[in-house]
Amino acid sequence: MASSEDVDKSLRTQQESSAQHLAVKIEERPIENPGEKEDAEAEDDVGPMQLESLCMNCHENGVTKILLLRIPFFRDVLLESFECPHCFFKNNSIKAAGQIQEQGAKYTLEVESPGDLERQVIKSDSAIFRLDTLGIEMPKGEGQLTNVEGILSKILEQLESDQPARKTVNPELYQSLETIIQKLKKILNRESFPFSISLDDPSGNSWIAPAPHDEGNKYQRKDYARTREQNEELGLAAEQESGNMKVAAGDPKDLDIVDGVVYSLPAECPGCTKQSTVNMQKVDIPHFKEVFIWSTVCDHCGYRTNEVKTGGAVPEKGRRIRLQVESVEDLSRDILKSDTCAVSSDELDLSVQPGTLGGRFTTVEGLLTQVRDQLHGQIFEIGDEDLAPGDSMATEEKATWERFFSKLDAAIKGEMKFKIVLEDPLANSYVQNLHTPNPDLQLHIEDYTRTDEEEDELGLKDMKTEGYEQDATAVGEES
Repeated sequence: MASSEDVDKSLRTQQESSAQHLAVKIEERPIENPGEKEDAEAEDDVGPMQLESLCMNCHENGVTKILLLRIPFFRDVLLESFECPHCFFKNNSIKAAGQIQEQGAKYTLEVESPGDLERQVIKSDSAIFRLDTLGIEMPKGEGQLTNVEGILSKILEQLESDQPARKTVNPELYQSLETIIQKLKKILNRESFPFSISLDDPSGNSWIAPAPHDEGNKYQRKDYARTREQNEELGLAAEQESGNMKVAAGDPKDLDIVDGVVYSLPAECPGCTKQSTVNMQKVDIPHFKEVFIWSTVCDHCGYRTNEVKTGGAVPEKGRRIRLQVESVEDLSRDILKSDTCAVSSDELDLSVQPGTLGGRFTTVEGLLTQVRDQLHGQIFEIGDEDLAPGDSMATEEKATWERFFSKLDAAIKGEMKFKIVLEDPLANSYVQNLHTPNPDLQLHIEDYTRTDEEEDELGLKDMKTEGYEQDATAVGEES
């Protein structure tokens, strides 16, 4: 059996030797002079812009066509198509039209049906695509605009192209890859479900299309702060500043944090890696526990973020909170959603996975509003005054999303009753009891035993709280 490193090396070699081609072709049509201004009442669709550029194959002048395309659910992208009339070299790529996002993003999808193979995929040149079930990885390379089936077909094409040469040079690798190729063919022939894929992009400009009724862990998006190495790869490394910067961190013996006092701490901005400030304040929530509100504002790049973290030890059990929302009064309940908490509502067809919104200390209405605004911005608000929201979306799909947002808007306005469930394996989430100290009949709290999968994801299986001093001493003696 071929190792994943062998497969990755094979894919990387073929990517470097041949240009990536998009599934979408740019239509060729007459291009007007970019310097000429059109009348305001002229047609908006003027096609791609055409530029003369150097061919990197024969070093003669070729033609690059650039087309701005707005992707529903996503954002603006640039399609680039180059063709050389001298050596007939061609190359196509896709690039994000906007800036690098504040955080990286990782998407995971459990492909369970032929319909999931048709989900659109944007893979930027900084993203890594993985077929996790087979341990196959498509490394960083040219950007692609395709779907799940298209990117799997590309992997199959790359693996098959050099098989004849491998059969002679390395029969063992040939046979191992042949096994993987046959499994890939079964997947593309719709004979092997389910399987898992993931797309990890530090720039945040890649994407796998969601669906209105993705349930459980079928579809997940997790945003994360980039590491210094990832910022350097994206060209966001901080400039070297002259002089030595000294920051007064306070007396290390003074470890008491006073409620209500705002503390400013020196930090490194995750957006541009320059020096920034993190403001922290401790808040004691009655009948719950203490929480820490973190706020970061970067004066250099404008990066802003807010986060809520809970204090205290890791509880023995997780917690599931069910709230029956009956009136506008229930919408004003305080709610703390930690970054490990999942939120769902059957009545609203709502499912928010852990890590999607981060930690939030708000109200029920505020949480639903944040969910609505984030989703609506990704799906409908494409930023073109001349194009109605969702015009490029399939009619049935658009109607499904409109029904979803209609129910969400009705819930936010207090026009419908619904149940909302918060499930937090670390029991760090909270919903206000309006009838304290009496029981709240609309609020049900249940402690549950965490699954092995949750323990593993949270890193609790590898955590050792007893006897670690002896282990550290033993390691020191061995070294």
